Amino acid sequence: MRLHTYIPGIRLQPFIKNFLIIESDHEVVNKILPDTAVVMAFRFRGQVQHSMSSGSGITPATCISGMRKTARLISYTPNTATLIVTFRSAGAAAFFKAPLHEFFEQSIPLDALVSQQQLDSITEQLSAAASHPQRIRIIERWLLSAVQTYEPDPRIQAAVQQLTLQNIKIRDLSYQLNISQDALEKRFRQQVGATPKQFANIVRLRKLITQYTPNQTLTALAYDAGYFDQAHFIKDFKAFTGQAPQDFFKSPAFC
Repeated sequence: MRLHTYIPGIRLQPFIKNFLIIESDHEVVNKILPDTAVVMAFRFRGQVQHSMSSGSGITPATCISGMRKTARLISYTPNTATLIVTFRSAGAAAFFKAPLHEFFEQSIPLDALVSQQQLDSITEQLSAAASHPQRIRIIERWLLSAVQTYEPDPRIQAAVQQLTLQNIKIRDLSYQLNISQDALEKRFRQQVGATPKQFANIVRLRKLITQYTPNQTLTALAYDAGYFDQAHFIKDFKAFTGQAPQDFFKSPAFC
């Protein structure tokens, strides 16, 4: 499998973290852990299948995937190529009117949001393009034409930042931002794609995995992540990664 990462142009950087082109000459299965990003995929060669707790199936050629709380497996057939658009937290709200929480734990065909004619044109251009940088330019032109006149919500941006940097109770966060907890949660779900609590849980589990060291006990690991009930920690971790902590940290994919 070959991964090619591209940084978006300046005008798109407030909304998009990166573009990723994934190529596979042979059949490959890749585990995807939950992240705090909505992603959009354009498959311009081959076939991709997904498997998750809710079931499995063939991934549409063009689709949008919401945030998740559980891991999933992606299977690439030989000679597969896909372009992934990874949005920043709340970045997808600049392009789509639909409340983003409707996509939580879902991968839906993109033609539910974009005309099939546009999508056919884009995928044809991607297939015919002579290079990956040319493919990125095709997607960037389309995104720039699609972006709405969008004013980011400063409270939601501040909430994302706070939840990313620290463990904080949602009621304390709403107090800091001078907004009711109900209003904060409603806006956050619509613009980010998950509840603040779901978002915070993804952040802390990803941070835990990144900062893990082999000499840590499961008890210390749970405590450092803000868990005071080890059974609860193991349950959340297993849902997040598909494995118990002791198995995950010994697996070849992690090592």
